[in-house]
Amino acid sequence: MRANSHRSTIWVVLACAAMPMLATGCGDGGFRPLYASPAVVGTDVNEKLAQIDIAPIPGRVGQRLRNELIFQSTGGDLPLKPAYRLNIVIRESITATLVRIDGDSLGSTYNLDASFKLIRMSDNTIMLEGKSFGRSPFQRFDSVFANVRARKDAEDRAARTIGNELKSRLAAFLSGAA
Repeated sequence: MRANSHRSTIWVVLACAAMPMLATGCGDGGFRPLYASPAVVGTDVNEKLAQIDIAPIPGRVGQRLRNELIFQSTGGDLPLKPAYRLNIVIRESITATLVRIDGDSLGSTYNLDASFKLIRMSDNTIMLEGKSFGRSPFQRFDSVFANVRARKDAEDRAARTIGNELKSRLAAFLSGAA
């Protein structure tokens, strides 16, 4: 019985000794807060996000997505001198849902697909590329105005979804490798 008590005590001591290492992330290669201040981890990720020049994207939804990304990367402030360029190509489509027997659709889903490339401007190297998807359902009505408004709201929601997702991906990338 005494041997088991001694082993338990050793495990408790080892666990207590390991806690500070776990809390600090075990040195430079471990966990660190994404949005920590520069005093804690070096260059501020918000500062790096503000250095991204977001190229114009054609169309109303493209402009909405670009505005969303600009606001999220600068917080409404003026952008810093660009070190990166973000090129985005979007593709829009509608999928009918809730189709009745007579072929009329009671609902639709707005699909927004975005392909992006983050390019370092100093040497035109592609630093990060990928795809992002936004899906936003909306209901169909008898009123033409209501249908137009519902689709526009769905487009805005999909653009916001992609904007949030891209900001997170860019922040995670820029906080580490770039």
